[in-house]
Amino acid sequence: MSALVRKDCCVLWKQMRIFLVVILFIAVFNGAFGNVFIVVWASMMPFTAMAYDERSKWDQLAAMMPYSVRDIVLSKYVLGWLCMGAAALASLAIQGILTAVHAPMASLDPVGNLLGLCASACVLAITLPIMFRFGVERGRLVMFLMIFLVCGSAGAVSSIAVEIGDGLLHVPALVLAGLFIAALASTAVSLPLSMKMYRKRTY
Repeated sequence: MSALVRKDCCVLWKQMRIFLVVILFIAVFNGAFGNVFIVVWASMMPFTAMAYDERSKWDQLAAMMPYSVRDIVLSKYVLGWLCMGAAALASLAIQGILTAVHAPMASLDPVGNLLGLCASACVLAITLPIMFRFGVERGRLVMFLMIFLVCGSAGAVSSIAVEIGDGLLHVPALVLAGLFIAALASTAVSLPLSMKMYRKRTY
């Protein structure tokens, strides 16, 4: 499975590096919204990898290789988790540097990043089974819904930060625990469902 993840990372880095730079600029100049947005946006990277796989007929080749359905499906989840984690760390690093130099756009908020990670894990868990069933091209409506969820999640979390005034550091622990449990529960349901959908895919 690690080879599948490395394959996707190489493809994404070659094709998306310019967009990654743009996303980092968003983290610099958009405060709390940018911090959350790039984490949730990173959860979309497996869908980009799936689109390249469809275009190159990778699934047909993978069927002739010693990869199980579990390996193929789980590799997309792992890719999403890695991208989300990398985005969160990059956001924290950038905002930490800006805070250290007292830049006006600094917005160091680790709790906001944690909320972004939980939201993006839920988005990934909801949409991946559908993409495995119908493919990226036929699942464009879901992609539009996912983009709406990305923007809505980032906007909602940044709005909470503004309302609280001191950022998201004072969000009740019960809320954070609830979001974390929701992310774990949705992922636990999503993984076996994705494997089932992959076997029934129609693309």
